[in-house]
Amino acid sequence: MMLGYLLGRAGIDTLVLEKHADFFRDFRGDTVHPSTLQVMDELGLIEGFLKLPHQQLQKMDGKFGGTSIRIADLSRLKVKYPFIAFMPQWDFLNFLRESGKRFPTLKVMMNADATDLVWSGGSVAGVLADTPDGAVEIRADLTIGCDGRHSIVRQRANLEVEEIGAPMDVLWFRAGKRAGENESLFARVDTGKMMVTFDRGDYWQCAYVIAKDQYDAVKARGLQAFRDDVIGMAPILKSGISDVKTWDDVKLLTVAINRLKRWTRPGLLCIGDAAHAMSPVGGVGVNLAVQDAVATANLLAAKLAVGCPHENKLDAVRRRREFPVRMTQAMQVVVQNNIISVALQPGDRPLQAPLFARAINAVPWLQGITARFVALGVRPEHVHSPASRD
Repeated sequence: MMLGYLLGRAGIDTLVLEKHADFFRDFRGDTVHPSTLQVMDELGLIEGFLKLPHQQLQKMDGKFGGTSIRIADLSRLKVKYPFIAFMPQWDFLNFLRESGKRFPTLKVMMNADATDLVWSGGSVAGVLADTPDGAVEIRADLTIGCDGRHSIVRQRANLEVEEIGAPMDVLWFRAGKRAGENESLFARVDTGKMMVTFDRGDYWQCAYVIAKDQYDAVKARGLQAFRDDVIGMAPILKSGISDVKTWDDVKLLTVAINRLKRWTRPGLLCIGDAAHAMSPVGGVGVNLAVQDAVATANLLAAKLAVGCPHENKLDAVRRRREFPVRMTQAMQVVVQNNIISVALQPGDRPLQAPLFARAINAVPWLQGITARFVALGVRPEHVHSPASRD
C-alpha cells in the first residue's frame, strides 16, 4: 500500500491487489516507528495520520526474573518523532488507501487473490487472480510481490529462500484493561517463560512466547493452565485474562527469519516479508517493509515511466536494502540466542539478566543507542521519488 501510494504519487499506473474484502486482520504488526513517521512527514501525511487513534511509547522496560531493566529510551533520540506509535495496521492501510485516492493512476482492487504469475518469453508479465467475478488475468510491465512471508509470488517465481531459523513461536491474544490500569513494563522474561504486553488504551495486546513447535503441548495442558501462566507472568492481566474464553481467542504466529538469495526475475521484484521475513523481536518488520517501499520508489519510479527496467536495474533494490536487512536479522539472532533461547529452557534456576542488558540499564546513554536501532534501523530511507504535477 505504501509503494502503491508512492508510485501513484509519481504518476505511474499502479494496481494494488488485496486478497480480502478489507484490511482487518487482528494481530498484524502495528508498531509504527520513527523511521516510518518520518516518511509520513516527508509525504505531508503526518498530521492526518497522528489524528488516528494510537498510543505512544518512548521508554521500553523489561523484567528479567525479579529485576527491572530499561532496554531503550526513545526520548534520547534527536528525531522529529521520538516515539513508537501503536496503531492497528488496518487503520494505517486504510489511511494510505484513502490518501491515495487523489492520484488517478493508483487503483486498489479488493477481493483479488493472486494465485499465479503470467509469463511471456521468460519474463513475468503479470498475475492471475481469483475475484468474486471469477479468475482474471492482469498484465503489468512490472509485478511486485508484497504478499508476505508465505508469498505465492516468490513461490511461483521459484525464488530460493535462505532459512536462518528462530527458536520460538508466539501466541497473540487480547486481555481486557480497566480504567486507570497502567504499567510501563512491556517485556517479561522468567525461567522457561517470556511474554510481551502492549498497552492499547482499552485493552492489553499480549504476546506469549513459546519454544518452537510447542503449541500443541501448550494446548494439551489446558486453557486454564495457560491463563494461570499468563497471570503469573503479568499479574496486571488477572481481570482481563477472562477475555480469553477459548483457544480461538489465541492466535499462533509461526516465527521465521529468512531472506531471498535473489529478489528478482525479469519483470518481477519481491520486497518486504516476501523478500525477508523478520522475527517479531523489536517490532521492526512493518517498518522495514515501508523502508523497502520507499527505496523501491526512489530507485524505480522515474524508470517505470518508460516501461519495466532491466532485471539488473530491479536488483538495485536488493543491493540497497540487503545490508539493513542482514544487520537487523543478525541483531535479532543475537537477542534470540542470548535472551529468548536461554529464557525458554525449562528449569527452576533463578533467571539473571544478561550482562549487556544490565550494562544498558546502568548507562543511560546506551539506552539511546538501542533506541536508535529499534526506532530508525540501519540506514533509514527518505522520500526522493518524484511527485507528478498532474
